[in-house]
Amino acid sequence: MGQSLVQVYVHIVFSTKGRKPFLKEEADRERLHAYLSGICKNQNSPAIIVGGVEDHVHFLCRLGKTIGMAKLVRNLKSDSSEWAKKELGISHFYWQTG
Repeated sequence: MGQSLVQVYVHIVFSTKGRKPFLKEEADRERLHAYLSGICKNQNSPAIIVGGVEDHVHFLCRLGKTIGMAKLVRNLKSDSSEWAKKELGISHFYWQTG
């Protein structure tokens, strides 16, 4: 039997807690988007595109074969939230739950 190939692309959207516009500065958004893309890459789920506005982000990525979607999203949200607090100086930065 020949090999098979499956590629699952997912569009993920999540917002800041309370839809607060924490990411007003375009430079901060670009840095965060690049960081999120790196998290995807490290989870073997390469990002195709990452974007968004001051209160939410969108991802299109290829889901890796060794990680579930819930774990990927959990890692994206927790790692990027910690990064935003440290690197962007937004001490009260959180993503919406769920």
